[in-house]
Amino acid sequence: MDPFVVSARKYRPATFNSVVGQISITTTLKNAIKSKHLAQAFLFCGPRGVGKTTCARILAKTINCTNLSADTEGCNKCESCVSFNSGQSMNIFELDAASNNSVDDMRTLVDQVRYPPQSGNYKIYIIDEVHMLTTQAFNAFLKTLEEPPSYAIFILATTEKHKIIPTILSRCQIFDFNRITIDDIAKHLHWIAESENVLAEAEALHLIAQKADGALRDALSIFDQIVSFAGNNVTYKHVIDNLNILDYEYYFKITDYLFTGDFPSTLLLLNEIINAGFDVHHFISGLNSHFRDLLVCKDPSTVQLLEVSGKAKEKYRAQAQQCHAEILFRFLEIGNKCDIEFKASQNQRLHVELAVLQMCAMHKGAFSSYTGNANFTVAETEKKKLMIQNCMLSL
Repeated sequence: MDPFVVSARKYRPATFNSVVGQISITTTLKNAIKSKHLAQAFLFCGPRGVGKTTCARILAKTINCTNLSADTEGCNKCESCVSFNSGQSMNIFELDAASNNSVDDMRTLVDQVRYPPQSGNYKIYIIDEVHMLTTQAFNAFLKTLEEPPSYAIFILATTEKHKIIPTILSRCQIFDFNRITIDDIAKHLHWIAESENVLAEAEALHLIAQKADGALRDALSIFDQIVSFAGNNVTYKHVIDNLNILDYEYYFKITDYLFTGDFPSTLLLLNEIINAGFDVHHFISGLNSHFRDLLVCKDPSTVQLLEVSGKAKEKYRAQAQQCHAEILFRFLEIGNKCDIEFKASQNQRLHVELAVLQMCAMHKGAFSSYTGNANFTVAETEKKKLMIQNCMLSL
């Protein structure tokens, strides 16, 4: 039986074209190689799991390839590419600055730089988590980074650019990696699912992409976890059960109750959510996000900001038509205030219950006028606002 290889390693990009969500950076690097305008030092910075170290390895491999393709990709056939793919290249060195961050480590690296490559044109040094170097180590590295031999190229990677001293930053070409979009992650997960003969619902993959928060590596780890839980048939229900995510159907239900001022059903549904083991702070934060999503559905120009699957998008559009934008603004105001004051509250459940009751009170006797008659006078509008404020104060 073959040993299991996690998806983050098994499907790690080996070419620029296979890197997900960083096309501007990969295009720039390919053009630099093609025109032979390579900098002496590169700094790849950005959030975790977006492809910094992967791009560093691909760049190092492609630079030394002796038979580049027409698309400026490594050939995987020359001696340099073969040795790199097998992990035996003598021209590419990787250093983890998290555990090799002293002055002595940098002096050892500087001594290695003095010797030219035995084969190929360049010696490439990849320093990961470079922000972990001490100030003294940075200073020991500074002179070599500023005036390296013609055959030496440094590729630095970090998640915390602000911790790198300015004198280092000024000597590097800086590439800022973006968080990968939810759609790009979902498409990549769909491709991997097909490659692994896993039948996965689009909503399930979209939810995994949302949970990953822009990090493809995190998404792949979650995907492996769900497949281990559900087998080769991954559904939306499997994802919410395994990751303990509150189903968005709860938000649709409670929002319907808020629109009609049905406070008994609202409190009962909130109690059901709490009994299911969900934190009330997590609930109010998710409810605020739900109101935000409804708000962006109110205008066709902002629908593109809604980062949900196609099936859920139709539900958001339908519910958004049931309310006035001003009501959503007030809901967001109440929800955001509850979120901010949550930790200071002595009775946190009651604090959240009061917030949703305030939302219910806004529609009890007032909501029908907002939705059914949009042509009331200024005086009537002020009267409605005063009634809403009195309802809120009565709570």
